[in-house]
Amino acid sequence: MSQVIETLSEKTHSGPEQWRERGEFMELLGHALFVIDESPKQKAADQNLEQPTILLLHGFPTSSWDWQPMWHLLAKDYRLIAVDMLGFGFSDKPNRHKYSIHGQADLIEALVKAKGVQQFHVLAHDYGDTVAQELLSRQFEGGCAGEWLSCCFLNGGLFPETHRALLTQKLLLSPIGGLLNRLTGYAKFCRNFSSVFGAKSKPSKEMLENFWWLININSGKHIFHNLITYIRDRLEHRERWVSAMQQSTIPLALINGSVDPVSGKHMVARYRELNCRLDYLAELPEIGHYPQVEAPIEVATHYQNFLQPLV
Repeated sequence: MSQVIETLSEKTHSGPEQWRERGEFMELLGHALFVIDESPKQKAADQNLEQPTILLLHGFPTSSWDWQPMWHLLAKDYRLIAVDMLGFGFSDKPNRHKYSIHGQADLIEALVKAKGVQQFHVLAHDYGDTVAQELLSRQFEGGCAGEWLSCCFLNGGLFPETHRALLTQKLLLSPIGGLLNRLTGYAKFCRNFSSVFGAKSKPSKEMLENFWWLININSGKHIFHNLITYIRDRLEHRERWVSAMQQSTIPLALINGSVDPVSGKHMVARYRELNCRLDYLAELPEIGHYPQVEAPIEVATHYQNFLQPLV
């Protein structure tokens, strides 16, 4: 599988620097965030139609570049908007800042308003799942920018009771988190990051180097212990966020890598136990925590199958 990923990357994907050239920096709530917004314009012009929009929310500790492996598969039919959230990728990474899921959700709403998007679908992963949960709650309460048409979750800690944090994540959240940041290097990152991938879909050396470069740009690694506080947010707001999924008025989907040690098949089982709305489910038996990177074609196919009746 990793060989397939490398081949796809060589043929259809751009590296992080080329990704940056395709996007823009937007000033939102006092911060510069990197945004990439691409549409199948010619197709829309030929058909005199406005293409449906997908808003993509990435995970921790990576960035919008996570969506690269499957971007071209969705871009033929949809307008795609992805953002590096505050503290990630090419966006601002302020050191003295209280990072929170609510703050990230505010920035996403500011982006939606700035782009003038009225209706859209949401595709989220990991940290982005949690931001999506807060925004979904706002949708349910009637106070969210734009109208959501659907939401699809990839692997993530939707329920704190099933989230099996890595030891590194636990240590980052502890009083020694800042010290751990300074001591953690590329080799340690590679071991930890690769450990959440499936056995047959490990990231290539080039991919690991690119992920590490994106993490470190703008001195980003030094704020890991600030960003990781989202784990506490999940505990504090668990009831509200789970209730929104149980009572959702919009279609919800799960596309999940089953062998993910952090939020794999055990998370899906909990999702079902709690009777959260579920309109589409795809379980990928050999895939880990990053399904959009490990199995981009399979994930894109499932996602399009979910969206087909809705567009």
